[in-house]
Amino acid sequence: MVEQPGAPRHLSVEANRRARKWSNRELLTRLLWELLGSPLFRLTPRPMWWARAALLRLFGAQVGRDVHVHPTARIAIPFNLMIGDRVGIGDGVILYSLGQIRVESDATISQFAHLCAGTHDYRQAEFPLIKSPITVGTAAWVCADAFIGPGVAIGSLAIVGARAVVTKDVAEGQIVVGNPAKVIGRREC
Repeated sequence: MVEQPGAPRHLSVEANRRARKWSNRELLTRLLWELLGSPLFRLTPRPMWWARAALLRLFGAQVGRDVHVHPTARIAIPFNLMIGDRVGIGDGVILYSLGQIRVESDATISQFAHLCAGTHDYRQAEFPLIKSPITVGTAAWVCADAFIGPGVAIGSLAIVGARAVVTKDVAEGQIVVGNPAKVIGRREC
């Protein structure tokens, strides 16, 4: 381990920066997305849902039918994104798809929600990247400003309340709110 001036002894930032996290193809796709895809995505008028879905598909996303992704949504890596049919993804949503993010059919991700499918292993000096998948189940609703952490599964019909912070799985039909998110009820329909 190389000691870095000013860094805590247990960290090796240089080792983390040198680590190979992506294949050459993934790096090229990410570069093209940042230079071309993402700007085009943001420039499409709001009612052009089909154009944004086509652009996501072009960059490797699996996108179902009748999907509405707002142009202000921020998508880190489209090839790690799977979206079912009739999904709505609102204004300002962040899909930080370092790992796979799967949003199943009829789910809604409301404005400014943040789904974060990546973290670092703080127990190792190299602080390696961990790409942890997120799943949002069928007909689930992630409300405004909610945060869904790495490796979390939101069950079908579940509701994550506004501004909730979810770091553990939410079972089918559960309604969770707060920071940290706690169960307050069940969704029966």
